[in-house]
Amino acid sequence: MTKQRIISLDVLRGITIMMMVLVNNPGSWDNVFAPLEHANWNGCTPTDLVFPFFIFVLGAAIPLAILTKELNQQSFLKILTRSLRIISLGLFLGFYGKIEIFNLVGYPLLISKLIITGIVAYILLGNFKQKIKFSLVLTLFFVFVFLAFSGITAYNEVRLPGVLQRIGIVYFFTSLVYLKTEIKGQIIIIGLLLVGYWATMTLIPVPDFGPANLNKGTNLAGWIDNLLLKNHLWSFSKTWDPEGILSTIPAIASGIIGLLVGQLLNSSLAKKEKGLKMFGAGLALVISGLIWNEFFPLNKSLWTSSFVLYTAGFATLFLAAFYYAIDIKGYKNWTKPILVWGVNPMIVFFLSGILPRVLSSIKITNPVYTTGNLNEIPEQIGLQEYLNRFWILPYFDEPKLASLIWALLNILFWSGVLWYFYKKNLFFKV
Repeated sequence: MTKQRIISLDVLRGITIMMMVLVNNPGSWDNVFAPLEHANWNGCTPTDLVFPFFIFVLGAAIPLAILTKELNQQSFLKILTRSLRIISLGLFLGFYGKIEIFNLVGYPLLISKLIITGIVAYILLGNFKQKIKFSLVLTLFFVFVFLAFSGITAYNEVRLPGVLQRIGIVYFFTSLVYLKTEIKGQIIIIGLLLVGYWATMTLIPVPDFGPANLNKGTNLAGWIDNLLLKNHLWSFSKTWDPEGILSTIPAIASGIIGLLVGQLLNSSLAKKEKGLKMFGAGLALVISGLIWNEFFPLNKSLWTSSFVLYTAGFATLFLAAFYYAIDIKGYKNWTKPILVWGVNPMIVFFLSGILPRVLSSIKITNPVYTTGNLNEIPEQIGLQEYLNRFWILPYFDEPKLASLIWALLNILFWSGVLWYFYKKNLFFKV
C-alpha cells in the first residue's frame, strides 16, 4: 500500500533543492549577487529561506510517507536508519577533503577518494534489507565519529555539524512526534520549543561572556558549540556553527510545522478548503514571525523562533499557491523539469557537494603565471577556478553575472542527470 503523491509538494521540494544547488555553487564566492547570499547576521534574504523550506517539506512529507501511525520496534528502526543515513551523508562531505591514503597525492589520491565516495554512496543510498541497512549505516557512522575524535591529525578539525546532519536529526524527532502525538500535542510541542529556545537564548547568562546576548560568537548557542565540538566547527567561524547544537532545537519546530501542514494535505477535507487553510496559516505565521522579530530578531545562524515562524509561513504560502495551481486547477504540464529534482533530492545534494571538491582537486597550469612573481600568482589553479576565469568570465563584464552563469550551468548539468534518473526509474532513497 502506498499513498498518492501530492505533486505540489514534490514541486516545492524540487524548487528548494534546485535553489540549494544554485546558492551553494557560485563560480566565485567573492562575486555573488546579494539575494543569493545569506544575511550577514540578523535579517532574512531569499537564500535564507532555502534551508528552512527543505526542513518544512521534510516534515510535510512524513504523514504522506509513513503508512501506519504506530511506533514499534520496526518503525523506530526504520526511522533511526534513515536519520543516520542522512547524517552520515553530511559527515562524509566534511571528511572528503581530509582523506589521506598512504601518502598519495595528486590524481592517485583523487581516484582513491572517488572510489571511497562510490562505496559510501552505495552503503548510504543502496537498497538493502532493513537489518543489513541499519548495520551498515551504524558502522559507518561510528567510523566517522571515531576518526573525528581519534587524534589523527588529518581529522582533528573536520566539521561535524552541517546541513544534512541537521536534516537527519530533525527527521528523526519529527517522525517520532508524528507517531506519538496528535495535532494538539504537536502544536504544544512547537510552542514549548520556540518559547523555551527564546527564553534560553535571552535569559541565561553566557559563561565567559556575561549576560545573555544574541551577538555573533558570544551567544549561548555559540558557547555550547565551542564547548562540545571544539575544533570541529564551521571553518569560517571556528568557535560556533550555523548548524550547531542548540539551534537545532528550534529547527525541529520547523519540521513539526511542516508536519501539521502535511497532515492537513492528508486529511479528507475538500481540496479548496485545504488550500484556504494553508493560505490562512501561512499568512498568520509570517505575521507572527515579524512581530516576534521585534524582540527576537530573524536570524538563520541562530535559527531564532521568529525565523522559524517567518520561514515556515512563507513555505506554507508557496505550497498553498502550488497546491491551488497544480492539485486544484490541474496545471501540471510545466512541472516535469522540477519534479525530477523533487523526487531525487538527497542524491543530487550529496553529489553536487562532491563535484566542486573534485573539480578543485584537478589542477591546471595558470595561463597568467609567470616566473619571478614572488608567488603572488599561483602556478596551478583548480579546474573550477580555471573554467570560471578563462572560459566564462571573459564573456561577461560583470564578475557576479559570470559567477551566476556557473551556478546556472550546474543547475543545467544536474537537471540532465536527474532527468536520466527519472526516465530510468532510478530513485535514490535514504
